[in-house]
Amino acid sequence: MPLSPTDDIVRSAAEGGGGVGAFNVVQLEHAEAIVAGAETAARPVILQISQNTARYHRSLEPIALATLAVARASSAPVAVHLDHAESADLVRQAVELGFTSVMFDASKLRYDENVAATREITAYCHARNVYVEAELGEVGGKDGAHAPGVRTDPDEAQAFVAATGVDALAVAVGSSHAMLTRDAVLDFALISRLRDAVSVPLVLHGSSGVGDAGLIKAIEAGMTKVNISTHLNKAFTHAARTYLDAHPETADPRKYLGPARDAVAAEVARLLEVLS
Repeated sequence: MPLSPTDDIVRSAAEGGGGVGAFNVVQLEHAEAIVAGAETAARPVILQISQNTARYHRSLEPIALATLAVARASSAPVAVHLDHAESADLVRQAVELGFTSVMFDASKLRYDENVAATREITAYCHARNVYVEAELGEVGGKDGAHAPGVRTDPDEAQAFVAATGVDALAVAVGSSHAMLTRDAVLDFALISRLRDAVSVPLVLHGSSGVGDAGLIKAIEAGMTKVNISTHLNKAFTHAARTYLDAHPETADPRKYLGPARDAVAAEVARLLEVLS
């Protein structure tokens, strides 16, 4: 089926009081697995390609075209999203390729510079019917907004959304990127205050570090889009390693990438049930 607009998927989840899973694609097997999981769960899904992944593939276009093709062949509603883009040129390339949304990350800039850069990107994307997510404060595993006591301020979030016109906002509420354990402690009261302060859906980055119960409670408190990457990479790598440990003579990568793909598909299907 045609790609689904990110706006339609996220708005529908928000109106229904549920969440939507947004999972990162690193290579073709990830895209295939995520879509297979969505089809199994009969749930919509968002495929995400990060700036780091584009850099890994030496260009956005090869992995983007493959991911877009997988998405368009799905029987489930699928959107394709550019994640953590710090480059305006990369945003423009994603829009030209047909991405349904972008996440522009100017969070390393001063607040006024973040507002100005994000407002410019938002105007460009809206003129082309592309949904825009932004970040206020650094939501990453490098201290930043995850240093002790640092969280997104609801009043600042409200002003930022009004000044930039973004469609969704990633906020710092206690999660952190690249966590290998699922024991992050979220500030659910802050999530509720942020939900009441801003008029757009909230996005939880670093959700790999949040357990199932925490994800459910975060959605109940006001989160809508839930980004997960490292958790799936762990499942992928564990399945590949298990196969190679049992078959050390293997040379054909399809032999171990297949089970890895299947493991991710199963976990995506399970997580989509949790999030909805």
